[in-house]
Amino acid sequence: MRVLRVRYQHSSFYAALKDNTVLCLNPQLGLVDPIPLEEITVLPVVAPTKVVCAGLNYKAHAAEIGMPVPDEPVYFLKPPSAIIGSGQPILLPEASTQVDHEAELAIVIGKESRGLRVDQVADSIFGFTCANDVTARDLQKKDSMFGRCKGFDTFLPVGPWIETDVPDPDNLTIRCIKNGEVVQEGHTSDMLFSPYELVAHISHVMTLQPGDLILTGTPPGVGPLHAGDEVRVEVENMALLINPVRDCLERSGGDATPVQ
Repeated sequence: MRVLRVRYQHSSFYAALKDNTVLCLNPQLGLVDPIPLEEITVLPVVAPTKVVCAGLNYKAHAAEIGMPVPDEPVYFLKPPSAIIGSGQPILLPEASTQVDHEAELAIVIGKESRGLRVDQVADSIFGFTCANDVTARDLQKKDSMFGRCKGFDTFLPVGPWIETDVPDPDNLTIRCIKNGEVVQEGHTSDMLFSPYELVAHISHVMTLQPGDLILTGTPPGVGPLHAGDEVRVEVENMALLINPVRDCLERSGGDATPVQ
């Protein structure tokens, strides 16, 4: 099932995408299905309490940025305010001279979870989606912590929808395509810690809430973005996450984007 987060008749809710319509997944709203796509506003697919990002989860990526390979999962928090949807622009901040793409598989949590074993994780996952952990690389090298280099507004494109039927997240190809050229490619089988292992580890540190987002790390091949670029993230058997890149002075209003 492909799931969108939408706004319709002053309500925001999750809906299943079916042909050119959506089916409301919140029966309490009492809406009559199906709802034509042209009558809804598509929102970024998640509105999480937190975004937890795995760092250095591919050995080759750790090597390309000169970081040691961790012996247990390491992660950091990214602000939910960084989230944008497919079609919305990534805005390059004036404070940075090198902003990089980082294509990733993202996990959407489906229910409150704490202290999970790896064999319990699947039952706590709502689905998977594409994500771009945009990073101000020059600031990452300068700062001792990741709050600034990862936290700018628009630095977390996610979507375009949540895919609930992913039988084997350990066997997916991830690509980043910039201006029509594949610039980054990897495979989830190369992760140091699998998606389920990451969720289990994180759940022993913090309670995960429905809608929380977990990014699983980026494969090698990260590189710079420039104003005028179009960057796409593709995860096997999922749709393309597509975002233009603009200078921050080109900011436009609104928080929604049409279906891509």
